[in-house]
Amino acid sequence: MISFENVSFQYTGEQECLKNINLTVNDGDVVLVCGPSGCGKSTLVRCVNGLIPHFYRGELTGTVTVNGTCVAQTTLRKISRHVGTVFQNPRSQFFNVDTTSELAFGCENFGLPPEEIEQRINSVVNRHEIGYLMDRSIFRLSGGEKQKIACASIAVEPVDVIILDEPSANLDYQGIRELQKMIAAWKEDHKTVLIAEHRIAYLFPYITRALLMKDGGIVREYSADEIRELSEEKLHSLGLRAEQAEDPSEIRIDTDMRRGNTDTLVLSNMKYSYRKEKPVFDIPRMEIPAGEIVGIVGANGAGKSTFLRCLCGMEKSCKATLKVGDELWNNKQRRRNLYLVMQDVNHQLFTDSVLEEVMISQENENREEALEILRSLDLEAYADKHPLALSGGQKQRVAVASAIASGRNVILFDEPTSGLDYSHMLQVSELLKKLRENGRTVILVTHDTELIKTACTYIIPFAGIKHGEKKEMII
Repeated sequence: MISFENVSFQYTGEQECLKNINLTVNDGDVVLVCGPSGCGKSTLVRCVNGLIPHFYRGELTGTVTVNGTCVAQTTLRKISRHVGTVFQNPRSQFFNVDTTSELAFGCENFGLPPEEIEQRINSVVNRHEIGYLMDRSIFRLSGGEKQKIACASIAVEPVDVIILDEPSANLDYQGIRELQKMIAAWKEDHKTVLIAEHRIAYLFPYITRALLMKDGGIVREYSADEIRELSEEKLHSLGLRAEQAEDPSEIRIDTDMRRGNTDTLVLSNMKYSYRKEKPVFDIPRMEIPAGEIVGIVGANGAGKSTFLRCLCGMEKSCKATLKVGDELWNNKQRRRNLYLVMQDVNHQLFTDSVLEEVMISQENENREEALEILRSLDLEAYADKHPLALSGGQKQRVAVASAIASGRNVILFDEPTSGLDYSHMLQVSELLKKLRENGRTVILVTHDTELIKTACTYIIPFAGIKHGEKKEMII
């Protein structure tokens, strides 16, 4: 059982993030914690797994207990015997370089016998059909595949409580289906599951209740039936993502939004493979409409993020050329003329303040212009904050703001709305449209069906071009 008694928390130097939380979660409950970005969801679950107060420093009042043990008065090592966590960014919880060792790691720390560890791993791998992910390099996995390994590593451990923080953020349609099966299995095993999430519809069959948070407090509690009955409009008004899991490649987009421009960016001879492995993709020719918002969709592991890195010239061993107008851009020229917002934005946040982060992307620093961009993304209040002190969704918006400030004519986004609530997803959608109206070409990798429907004017399905298959792609 999890219990919060008059719990408040304030990060050092920040405003109060949790305000007088009183909450009881019974054994075997599957509880959804939802609300707009920055409402305190991640902070609340950190109080359960002990990251608050043992890792994140600040002022904690009140008492949090798990199975009768006060979290603040025990060690993280002891808490981990009862609580397993899948973080919003799964890379932050990996300790090994291969997937099988990662699944064994937690049980090894618990001192379980090798035979039991092997049995537990085999049981999880077979139950959830992830054999294809075993014995692979962590560094060769897509974001969604890493998320699956993170979930599986917790499933292997003999813990009673499981915390999931934005678990669907990087998952494709099939990955969400697999996550649903995993949550159903945990529920069947009477695990207590606490899920902080924006995209909530896929969880409706499994949750026992839902907590709506706003400004650090729990403002409403819903039974499972009550939240299922809320209309899409009502969910959106609460800042929640209401879409059902859907295959993006089958979405019909509004072709009337297209500009009718016949210009194209022509990509030629793009082939890439990791060292001593089969090609991830082999594309002799791809035509991308200029001045449009082009969505790259496909399964986790199909090579979409790798494609973006190759396209912008980051992968130096990939020698493709991109024809833009009458110019042919090689790797060096693409690095100079294209801008990429990465899936893990922590890799591209460098400065000591959000405002500085936007201004370093400008060709000529313009404070007022940078502030206006931040204002359009609800980030002006954080202008003086350190980027790495922000929530995952806020960091994502800072990276988007930097891309806009760069002034580049071709901008690439890798999952630009992961971790964003509904209203901020719409803000990003509107900004993508403004970029297009200003003549820029936007190419984005996404599993976000709501973003595709509201912003994309073209879709390129990226399935079936891996393992050395060549495919000419003209849209």
